[in-house]
Amino acid sequence: MFKDRGSKFIGYIFPISEESEVKIHIDTLKKKHHTARHWCYAWQIGKEVIRYRANDDGEPNNSAGQPIYGQILAKKLTNVLVVVVRYFGGTKLGVGGLVNAYKTTAKLTIEESVIVEKTIDIYFQLVFEYKDMNKVMRIIKDNKLAIKNQEMHLNCVYLISVRKKNAAKIERLFTDLRCLKIKEIIQ
Repeated sequence: MFKDRGSKFIGYIFPISEESEVKIHIDTLKKKHHTARHWCYAWQIGKEVIRYRANDDGEPNNSAGQPIYGQILAKKLTNVLVVVVRYFGGTKLGVGGLVNAYKTTAKLTIEESVIVEKTIDIYFQLVFEYKDMNKVMRIIKDNKLAIKNQEMHLNCVYLISVRKKNAAKIERLFTDLRCLKIKEIIQ
């Protein structure tokens, strides 16, 4: 919580993966803080293709949503919604005061949160014969790759995950084996 000249600003942060989740969180906060004046927010979703929105909820243009979104960008976050609920204290803060209050509340809220870091992974399907199992497993173990799924029928079929930054190297290692088929799987 941040206070300025009688107004109270209460910050919330939520992990989100879909835009539809934003409305659910906002509606919940509006019920919880039904006497508040403003529920300003910003969100960002995506890894490769970024989608975002900043909402001033009746405050002067760019005095609330943009400062909140600026803090999301400053901390390099994604898949997150930051909401600042404002209880008006009777004194107008002006645009500069509002920018400072929303920015500070968003910053404090993010700093108090536990940030979960996740890797961006690429998935490959490997199809090979049993006789080539040792060669394939050697690459998997040497590169600490995760086997997400395996099927053992006439041939072996593995689904592995690889950090995006290592994907080209791993694909080359398996392609160089020449005893299996490898293809990228979109998850």
